[in-house]
Amino acid sequence: MSLKVEPLDLLMADISGSKWQEVRAEELNIDNVSLAKTKINNANMSQMSLNDVNMGGIKISNANLSGIGIQHANFSHAVIDHVHLVGTEFHNVVLPMEGDGNYNSDGHYKPLSFHNCNLSNGQIRNCDLSNVEITDCDITGLKINGILISDLIKND
Repeated sequence: MSLKVEPLDLLMADISGSKWQEVRAEELNIDNVSLAKTKINNANMSQMSLNDVNMGGIKISNANLSGIGIQHANFSHAVIDHVHLVGTEFHNVVLPMEGDGNYNSDGHYKPLSFHNCNLSNGQIRNCDLSNVEITDCDITGLKINGILISDLIKND
């Protein structure tokens, strides 16, 4: 396929409803642009950098997100379903603070939950687990501060 090479400088333009098919659009600089309701299919977005973006309500499926970095993000009410989390790390995950968009002065928030997840060999360090409920889970080898939970349950 022979591509027509044509750098475009768009300023104060409305290109709503445009279609791009079989287009190479690498190293674009997109600033102060609304891409609301845009659909992107079968696209290579590797090494893309997104900064100061509103991605509320975005849906991502059949995507390779390995090596992704997400910092200073509001992930409230996100649903992450059927994902591979091998080697994934969560740091400094907190509840909203006064001044944040989802802050609730009474401190009541929808709980974080894990359902049908394999968290074997995981590590949880220096985390607030107050009022956590573990139900119908395989706790074989589960330790808290080096103490096997199964030993504590047997001693009751």
